[in-house]
Amino acid sequence: MNSTDRHQLPAKAGIIHLLSDRTINRIAAGEVVERPASAVKELVENAIDAGAARIDVVLRDGGRDLIQVKDDGCGMTADELSLSVERHATSKLKDEDLVNISSLGFRGEALASIGAVARLIVTSRADGADDAWTVTVDAGTKSKVAPAPLSAGTVIEVRDLFYATPARLKFLKTTRTEYGQASDVMKRLAMAHPEVAFSLSDGDRTTFRAPPITDLINDARLERLGAILGKDFRANAVEIDAEREGMRLTGYAGLPTYNRGNAQQQYLFVNGRPVKDRMLNGAVRGAYRDYLARDRHPSLALFLDVPASFVDVNVHPAKAEVRFRDAGLVRGLIVSSLRHALAGAGHRASTTVSDAALGAMQPHTGGPAMPWARSAAAGGAPNLPRGFTDVVNQIYAPDQSRPGQYGQAGGFSENEQMGFEARGEMAAPSARGVEQSAYGADPAAGNYPLGTARGQVHATYIVSQTADGLVIVDQHAAHERLVYERMKKQIAETGVARQALLLPEVVELEEEPAARLLARADELAALGLIVEPFGDNVVMVREVPAMLGKLDVKGLVRDLADELTELDEALSLKEKLEDVSGTMACHGSVRAGRRLTVDEMNALLREMEETPHSGQCNHGRPTYVELKLADIEKLFGRR
Repeated sequence: MNSTDRHQLPAKAGIIHLLSDRTINRIAAGEVVERPASAVKELVENAIDAGAARIDVVLRDGGRDLIQVKDDGCGMTADELSLSVERHATSKLKDEDLVNISSLGFRGEALASIGAVARLIVTSRADGADDAWTVTVDAGTKSKVAPAPLSAGTVIEVRDLFYATPARLKFLKTTRTEYGQASDVMKRLAMAHPEVAFSLSDGDRTTFRAPPITDLINDARLERLGAILGKDFRANAVEIDAEREGMRLTGYAGLPTYNRGNAQQQYLFVNGRPVKDRMLNGAVRGAYRDYLARDRHPSLALFLDVPASFVDVNVHPAKAEVRFRDAGLVRGLIVSSLRHALAGAGHRASTTVSDAALGAMQPHTGGPAMPWARSAAAGGAPNLPRGFTDVVNQIYAPDQSRPGQYGQAGGFSENEQMGFEARGEMAAPSARGVEQSAYGADPAAGNYPLGTARGQVHATYIVSQTADGLVIVDQHAAHERLVYERMKKQIAETGVARQALLLPEVVELEEEPAARLLARADELAALGLIVEPFGDNVVMVREVPAMLGKLDVKGLVRDLADELTELDEALSLKEKLEDVSGTMACHGSVRAGRRLTVDEMNALLREMEETPHSGQCNHGRPTYVELKLADIEKLFGRR
């Protein structure tokens, strides 16, 4: 080694010494206060723990210049106020028990950490006290407690965040981004505590407001979720309520057809604490895997209540992660509860599907109006697919003898085909019609949620009449789901057929993955995969699921071992089985372009009504669109 190389080596550490309190506090602050949203979370949680009924937050410059949190909680005395800004000082850890933690905060680090990197002012008045008091902490230097004007509760101001640690300040994002992160924190806490009023302002306008909801005992949570996530979520969510071995899971989950392109609208809470947990997110993904394409994500808010001793919340400085004593039990509860609730939704599909369809049907402004839409205020018929208007004309044709009423359509026999000429266009594709009783009303239509078949458009879509509107069904997508559900039922009832390998496959693994794989050998056998030990860290595969056909056995086993190591469940094999089942169902389904008889169309509708999840195909797309008569009348200017 030459002299140049020696100069490039790091310098010797030197003599061991204790860090100063100021440095210790700044290191702690770096763990607890990552950005303005982190400070907002800590301060609002403190207000909730103080029993506040109202919490108002103001951020200026995304929280860089000012974070102000006002609450009407129990407040603090002068002595408590002085202690509150010291490290590891808290009123929430009874008997210093780190096992049974029932509050949101407990470490006693928040105020001290914030005060170490900013200018902190805390003013508070205890319940029943005659006076209010204030204390300041400037970059770790605490002032004496002094009298201050305040009628009740606590007001905390954080000014010039990270001014004492300029390096951290450089890593903050734009004002809009930081404000958005804080807004997300507020929304999560508001979801978990509907009885508390929350507001968030940028100093000029209030961007988030959640009034308290206390008078709707059974519906308070959904009322709050609807106020935050929107009316579409409220209209398209199914209730979750399940218990298992002392745990309870409640909340609301969106229908599969009400999905998003990312997982941003997934909210998980443990004992009222917002968490972002990989295992919990994986459980949600597993529950919806059968109903959504891989690039689509459900919307939901789940609240898990478990005994305090069952969960460790002391694994992350910001308390954003938790660790369960039995993660498999929690995962099983989430998956089974979601699937049970989604199955209970039956054939129901998202209302947003119909809203999107109505939004796409814009009135024509060119060309004459169709005869049955001559009164439309928009001046013409909606921009509907050719052929579809023919069927609607058949169902809702006006009766000249009964002004303002829907008359008899004249009807087509079920085997009759009619073509309609469109002005300036080629002849429209034929629509298969069905006879109906006088005035367009079919008594049977009111007995079925999906109505009775009235025609087939483009040999692809079934149009049926319901008691108060019509339904358009994608015959291929619908039948694909029905066939898939039948296949799943057969697999569950008779098991998975196995195929013996001509030459057993030997797979080498690392010690832990091999042990996990062999520990679940019985469960894997139920899925058609037979694995046996074959020396140290080696497994032998003798049989595989017959329906998988030709496959890379070694790759499958290695992926399966990785899944078991990470999630403790045989996910890869189940996914492959579901993928193959879905492909087979697709090829065995009624294809688009096939003409159906009336009996076939009605049989499909009836089976959809009886089959869970039939509102979406195997890829999460809707199988039908429902349009209410009132909405159709609006399209044609009748309302």
